[in-house]
Amino acid sequence: MWIMAAGAVVGGMDRIFGNRLKLGERFEQGLLLLGPTALSMVGILCLAPLLSGVLERCVAPVCRALGMDPGIFGGILAIDMGGYQLARDLSLDARVGRYAGILVASTLGCTVSFTIPVGMGMLEKGHRPDFAKGVLFGLIAMPPALLLGGLMMGLNLAETCLNSLPVLVLSGLLLLCILKFTDAAIRGFGVFARIIQILTTLGLVLGAVQYMTGLALLPGLTPIEDGMAVAASIGIVMLGSLPVAELLRRCLEKPLGWIARHTGMNSASVTGLLVGMVSVVPAIVLVRDMDRRGRVVNAAFLVCGASGLAAHLGFTAGVEGNMILPMLASKLLGGLLGAALALLGTRGMYAADEAGNAA
Repeated sequence: MWIMAAGAVVGGMDRIFGNRLKLGERFEQGLLLLGPTALSMVGILCLAPLLSGVLERCVAPVCRALGMDPGIFGGILAIDMGGYQLARDLSLDARVGRYAGILVASTLGCTVSFTIPVGMGMLEKGHRPDFAKGVLFGLIAMPPALLLGGLMMGLNLAETCLNSLPVLVLSGLLLLCILKFTDAAIRGFGVFARIIQILTTLGLVLGAVQYMTGLALLPGLTPIEDGMAVAASIGIVMLGSLPVAELLRRCLEKPLGWIARHTGMNSASVTGLLVGMVSVVPAIVLVRDMDRRGRVVNAAFLVCGASGLAAHLGFTAGVEGNMILPMLASKLLGGLLGAALALLGTRGMYAADEAGNAA
């Protein structure tokens, strides 16, 4: 967080002195992302108590009968789209709530409720199979990443494995769907994303009416100002994280070029790995400039590594500051392991692309 604060200072000073280092625009961009961030998450945060009540009645009895904590099911949503609140409200053990709401929600939840539907929606049809293949590698890398995070936050091996069973089952089903029924899976994720969008908008409407009139159209909502406070905490961290990421990209320009030459990927593919640690959307935009191997590797990295240095870091700092290190370690291990598996799995498959990059 001190590093992010330093990034905010450098970016802010550059903005004052005319954006000469091009870091002032990154500083600005960090705050401008507050709008889209709030739009995607505040409504779900408003509805979180109601959603947790539904899951409590439907899922909790089954989980208790199996000896599992129902809080793990909160991780099906992204960390900043209600996943943390659902996990916290459903959990019997506060540690499991933090595990599901921070670690699972920032990897599996982000992948299911954001990366896959947004990615598949934005990509050209010809790029989708490579992206889907990369998601497969990323899902394979997820269990060891979650295990590391669970151990770092204080869960023992048995507790982590037991409470991760639903995550492993869901990951396996996702693997099967993407591998065997790719087109149907894409449509299904699109429907899921649309449902989340509807719920988010509904929550925003209800929260706004309650705030402006005092009329609670749906009792039990989280006040909209509480949701906005969480979104604002993310925006504050992004004031510094985006300048830091830009400085990191410049400092690593030569190493990134070396990686590109030795992995057979083009420069856009290697840049995408760094961009993905800041935000999913610009990394997906870069996909059109990547070679085939790069598309697979970047998708694999995004499953766990997405947004670790921006939105997810800001959210975690705002709600569970002591979970920052487990979250970052889990996302970094999962992202790098997924990328490594993708590199191994695509070795020799795209020889023509690699030859073109070398030329």
